[in-house]
Parts: sequence; structure tokens; C-alpha cells
Amino acid sequence: MSHGKGEAAANRRSKVTPERVALLVVCGLLAAAAIVIYRLSFDNYHTKRNLQTLKDENEAMSKNLSGPKCEKCWERHGGKCYYFSFGGATWQQSRDECRRQGGELVKIDSREEQEFLESIVRKEMKDDEDKFWIGLTDSVVEGRWLWVDGSELNTSLTFWNRNEPDNWKGEDCVRMGVKAGADDLKSWFDRACHIEQRRICEKPAGTGL
Repeated sequence: MSHGKGEAAANRRSKVTPERVALLVVCGLLAAAAIVIYRLSFDNYHTKRNLQTLKDENEAMSKNLSGPKCEKCWERHGGKCYYFSFGGATWQQSRDECRRQGGELVKIDSREEQEFLESIVRKEMKDDEDKFWIGLTDSVVEGRWLWVDGSELNTSLTFWNRNEPDNWKGEDCVRMGVKAGADDLKSWFDRACHIEQRRICEKPAGTGL
């Protein structure tokens, strides 16, 4: 009698064990499949992101390689080349030097151009007095601001800092730059033309190559 009960229990155990093994195998396979799917999704995401980065870099490189170029140390932007000098000079000396380099002191024709110049100047400035001459002056007629090409300043497109121009002690030339960044890009200051400042020159892209 005891021997019969033992066989029945053994048979029950022998039936249960394969089912448990099969269940564990299935669970293991599902877990492995989930891990594989996750890894594939993760790798696919990074692959797409890397491809997008490469695409963006390629487009940027293509823009730089296509079209007119700029000389070394000149910054290309909007079909023009800009030079931000390292040393200072008077306004007239700065203009002469820009001409010697085949350009002219910068004339700012748009808000977008002012934004570009202001961003570069801010990075270049060592302190708040380390400003840059631009091609604007009222030295011919007081209060009549003219660009170096003889055109009058468009009063709807000016970027005077607060309380500028103030003509303090005969300030007839314009410099730009606010080290900490100017509110609404307003970074123009009038200054005596004999003061030495750095300069921004401009010329069409492709000039001098």
C-alpha cells in the first residue's frame, strides 16, 4: 500500500517538472527577446541620431565649401567677409587699414547683420571698453550720421545704447560692443575719433582670394 502511494507521488512530480521547465524556458525566451528588442530599438535610435548629426555637419560643410570664400582670419556671413582686428587704432587709421585689406569699415544694413556682429564682438571683447569701430560718423555735419559709403543712417534701423549719441567732448565716430550683451542689440556708442579702438572691416566674399 505504501509502495503504491509512493509511485503515485513520483508520477505527479514527474508530470509537474516538465511543465515547470517548459514555463521557465518560455519565460527565459520572452525575457531574452525583450532585451534584444530593447537593444535593437536603442541602437536604432542612436543610429538615427548619429545619421542626423552627420547630415547636419555635411550640410554645414557644404555651405562653407560652396560659394565665395573668405581669407584666413575673416568671418563669412551673408555673402560678406568680416574682419575683427586684434589691435587698436583711431577711426581714420582703422578705415585706412580696412581699405588696405580690400574692404571698408563695416556698414550695418539689417538687424540680422547687427545680431551677427554683436555676437562676435561680445566674444572678442576683453573688457567693456574693448569696443570696435564701425563705419559711421557725423564728423562732416554734427548730428548728420553718415556711413562710409556716403549714405545717411536709416533712423528706423539704429542700435544706439541708452542716452547715445551724447556727443560728449566732441564724439563724432561710432564704436560698438557691450561685453555682457546689449539689450535689444543696442550696442552703439559715439566716441572721439582720435581714440584707439579695434575695428570691424567688411568686404564681399571672394574678394582678395
